[in-house]
Amino acid sequence: MERVLGIGGYFLRATDPQALSAWYRECLGLDTDEHGLWRQEPGDTVFAAFESGTDYFGSRAQQTMLNFRVRDLDAMLAQLRGKGADVDPESQDMEGVGRFGWVTDPDGNRIELWQPA
Repeated sequence: MERVLGIGGYFLRATDPQALSAWYRECLGLDTDEHGLWRQEPGDTVFAAFESGTDYFGSRAQQTMLNFRVRDLDAMLAQLRGKGADVDPESQDMEGVGRFGWVTDPDGNRIELWQPA
């Protein structure tokens, strides 16, 4: 059986694609080239389906949620707050899994930040 090798891309609709791309670069440090290519650090990726009625993604109109691995969740959340980003005041610890926090991008997409255990 053929298998996928990994995630090859994640694409977002945006009212202003250049501005939204700049937000991801400036607020999250997503170092992409002019074509959107990003060479990320190796690490685990979670692929999971959620119940259709979940509130975990924020708005029910949001069908998927992007999760970024981070080295230091507290430092990333402080950086985002310093840039005026819409950071959820709550965070979550899951024993053996890691810590989670959330931010909403300027187009209303909720993003999860994960500091693995």
